[in-house]
Amino acid sequence: MWVLAIDTATDSVVTGVACLRPDDSGAPEVAAERVVSDGRRHAEVLTTLIAEVLTESGVARTDLAAVVVGCGPGPFTGLRVGMATGAAFADALGLPAYGVCSLDAVAGQELMDGAADGSMLVVTDARRREVYWARYVDGRRVSGPEVVAPARLVDDLASTPIDLVAGSPAHAELFGRAVGTATVPSVAGLVAAASDELRTGAHPEPLVPLYLRRPDAVESKGRRLSAGQNTEVRR
Repeated sequence: MWVLAIDTATDSVVTGVACLRPDDSGAPEVAAERVVSDGRRHAEVLTTLIAEVLTESGVARTDLAAVVVGCGPGPFTGLRVGMATGAAFADALGLPAYGVCSLDAVAGQELMDGAADGSMLVVTDARRREVYWARYVDGRRVSGPEVVAPARLVDDLASTPIDLVAGSPAHAELFGRAVGTATVPSVAGLVAAASDELRTGAHPEPLVPLYLRRPDAVESKGRRLSAGQNTEVRR
């Protein structure tokens, strides 16, 4: 089963092709992968990277069985690029598109890299001096995803057993725990996060972005509305 994976929830554009064997519970086998760390060029590079990984893997578009898309959490502009591209690609080929939490993909890659079962924290840069985070126990997400200031998260989890922190290296080091090697969602991690649905052929749920906070445009509109209401009252 050939699967195209896409994620733009972080500053890195991630895409690739992996093989998932329906009769085997093993990890996905990645045939081609591209990771470009440039948060300002998601829309410019993604379609080109998709063409590259298909060519490198030797997998034709008609050979694909599904598309897996990272749904965040992530900043509004970057995240919507990957989700819109993945949805359009799947729709054009009549393929199912499965959405997964991008933090789950980071955790899954860490486990495939050899991390022991236990308590794992995944953090990624949310900008505005905040981080997105989720915590896992034996590979299962038990809390999050949420967005919060790093210092507050450090305090909130100070007494929580955490064996490993993965994701954004600059933020992972703040917790004083072992730091993992997985920094962004990977193709194998994305496909692994959707492996149960892919293997059973489950009907995918609609792709829903995990923004976790309003985009600036909505907040500005709200402020303008509030200002207008105040003006009306003064009359």
